[in-house]
Amino acid sequence: MIILGINAYHGDSSAAIVVDGKLIAAIEEERIRRIKHWAGLPTKSIEWCLSFAGINLGDVDNIAIARNPLNRLHKKLLRILFKRQSTSFLKARINNYFLNADIKKYLSAEFGINEKKLRAKLFKIGHHRAHISSAFFVSPFKEAAAVSIDGFGDFLSTATAIGKDKKIHCMDYVDFPHSLGIFYTAMTQFLGFLNYGDEYKVMGLSAYGSPVYADKLRNVVKIKNNGFFELDTSYFLHDRGGVEMTWFNEKPEIKRLFSEKLTGLLGASRAKGEDLDRRFRDIAASTQAVYEEVFFHILNSLYTKTKMDRLVLAGGCIQNGLANGKIYGKTPFREIYIPPAAYDAGGAIGAAFYLWHHVLGRPRDFVMDSPFWGPKFEMKDIKAELEKRNLKYEELKEEELCEKTASEIANGKVVGWFQGRSEWGPRALGNRSILADPRRKDMKDILNLRIKKREDFRPFAPSILEEKAAEWFEESRPAPFMEKVYKIKEDKIGIVPAVTNIDGTGRLQTVSRGLNPKYYDLIKRFEGITGVPLVLNTSFNDNEPIVNTPIDALDCFMNTKIDRLVLENFYITHN
Repeated sequence: MIILGINAYHGDSSAAIVVDGKLIAAIEEERIRRIKHWAGLPTKSIEWCLSFAGINLGDVDNIAIARNPLNRLHKKLLRILFKRQSTSFLKARINNYFLNADIKKYLSAEFGINEKKLRAKLFKIGHHRAHISSAFFVSPFKEAAAVSIDGFGDFLSTATAIGKDKKIHCMDYVDFPHSLGIFYTAMTQFLGFLNYGDEYKVMGLSAYGSPVYADKLRNVVKIKNNGFFELDTSYFLHDRGGVEMTWFNEKPEIKRLFSEKLTGLLGASRAKGEDLDRRFRDIAASTQAVYEEVFFHILNSLYTKTKMDRLVLAGGCIQNGLANGKIYGKTPFREIYIPPAAYDAGGAIGAAFYLWHHVLGRPRDFVMDSPFWGPKFEMKDIKAELEKRNLKYEELKEEELCEKTASEIANGKVVGWFQGRSEWGPRALGNRSILADPRRKDMKDILNLRIKKREDFRPFAPSILEEKAAEWFEESRPAPFMEKVYKIKEDKIGIVPAVTNIDGTGRLQTVSRGLNPKYYDLIKRFEGITGVPLVLNTSFNDNEPIVNTPIDALDCFMNTKIDRLVLENFYITHN
């Protein structure tokens, strides 16, 4: 059976193909369209997934979309009747319903198939059910407690559940307008970070401040005895107007979420271009601190209710690696699984697996232990592009390639590293990465000035040999998807300043030979040269989505001051 999973008409649109219960391909539309967080119907992603699987749209048996506008319909109707919702809110709800209802019509038109000949049945899977499924059904656990936390989806912001074999049993929900994700996004906007998806900047900035505003923010988001939380909605604008997401040329934007009452509580919000002074740094630290208080309240309450040692997590809030890295220390959960794309893009996979297991009752025999589900490219095609551009290159054997690259990194060169299938999720994990020497104090500035052109408070990440993590980090459990931030051991901080944040932490990726042998070998050879079993790893891009194709990689290489480029086994230098 062929299932096409889709996340559509929302930021981070994506598609995935599942065949007989196994994931075959998955990609975000932004990687192909080259527009960050692309929103809309992911036709290019669907086209690529179908092509990779060797099928066409007419071969698909079922389409599962990670959205069900009829979910919580009674709650929506009650709000419309008694809350006097704005016209824009009502229009958005109606438009959302018809976009999802007519998705087969739009796909038929896009792919040139008569809708009557499109035999696939359409299944609308609730947003948070899709999130939880994207974590549980691809995890190694037969049963686990589960939580989904984000902004909003299908009128919910939070859901808890128990996953058992082929079923997900939902337990509790937090309804609109209360949302931990909206709290964090509103504070992100307050701090002057206005682009969709900028919350990670607040996480990075929080290390530079102290949580002196935490008491005030506890009036904005309040912990409840039922294991959840509520917002004081007077500090926000979405209670009546809704969360207005617009997209111009498919680039999503969220209208302002915080009210003037928040500025009365904290002082003026940060203007565009204004310095990030001590007050703003402290507000960032306070935001993160209060977020974590609520987050761990939810998790500990879930443990009390379930008494299960295993936990799976998904939803946009689970991109908060600072909080994720503390789960082992602040909750009784002993085993955790977070998928590579815990945010909305992951809904494409979640919807497909929810249909396969929960709805159709098919057995589980797939575990997502790899993040590499995107395109790969043939050496002959790469060589043709190199010849076309008249670039200087060598074709090396793998051992020589890894040795030479490790040596160049150890000598201070910045290397673009492009291998195999691209990563699923927001992180570069060794197949679409920029690599550098973590020992150099100036490397962070070099990367920011020459290539990344981003805020200087944002940390860079280490990729470390899995078996060496315990020697370098306070917590040694695997983090293969760069989903957690751990404390670096005190005696190691001075050795790797380029990947150590000001608070002594690093958002690590543990690398195993079994998962990525070529990347592992590169790091192993770097260790042989330097004695350090890790490299600096940042996403291969320049203020655009992570590179997807060799052409994207070559364009980035030519337009920046990356010193060397490795495309599969081709070693390329600037002419």
